[in-house]
Amino acid sequence: MPSAPINGIDLYYEVSGPADAPAVVFLHGAGGNHLSWWQQIPHFSQRYRCVAIDHRGFGRTPDPTGIGAAKFVDDVQALLDHLNLAQVALVAQSMGGRTALGFAVRHPERVRALVMADTWGFFDWPEQMERARVLREQTPGNNDPLWVRAVGPTFRAAEPARAFLYQQIGGLNSPRPDTANNDPAPPTVAQVAALKLPVLMVEGEEDELVHPALMEAFHALVPGSEYATVPKAGHSVYFENARQFNDLVGPFLARHLGG
Repeated sequence: MPSAPINGIDLYYEVSGPADAPAVVFLHGAGGNHLSWWQQIPHFSQRYRCVAIDHRGFGRTPDPTGIGAAKFVDDVQALLDHLNLAQVALVAQSMGGRTALGFAVRHPERVRALVMADTWGFFDWPEQMERARVLREQTPGNNDPLWVRAVGPTFRAAEPARAFLYQQIGGLNSPRPDTANNDPAPPTVAQVAALKLPVLMVEGEEDELVHPALMEAFHALVPGSEYATVPKAGHSVYFENARQFNDLVGPFLARHLGG
């Protein structure tokens, strides 16, 4: 099983696709791990070199010090160096958006394109955080378990077996301290607004964790960003409606990576 000895841990990753193709790195959310992208890797690896990781503390990657998100960006940088990848596209969902956006702000020269699914990156934006708090309190089922709210109500009702699969994938993560938000130096509003790289934002219309209003505000902040919504999908649009998600992401990557 491939792992990279970086930053004091063995970071687990899997690589699929042609070795000489443009690289795409997939960054999972707090409810998942590298397996979450099972509907994307077979599709995109026909054209791209796809790298799916386990963030530290998730899946097969340990986090012995409990530092969590404070090292996520450094871990991605070290993994790309380990794999000799000078430039990549990043595809991220939820918590993974924190990693992707942080990496794009700190290393813009290494990011050819950025896909943010059901995530605004959770950076230092007090007004957005207050909006999120208010919307969270207004959302029915706010006290339901995370894995329930991580997929939309239409998907839960129509696809109980796949909703169960989502829960099982997340269940492979080891119990851990809540370090997913442990980022002492998140990007600022000014840094995010100054991004000059292609950004596609994809949002499930039934997202109960990152409300569409938050994604719309994020879209308005980032000049030139593209924004698409997927009906009857919730916080895990890539999982709930993989076909439409792939159909949105595919042309975007083709424009900016070729292939």
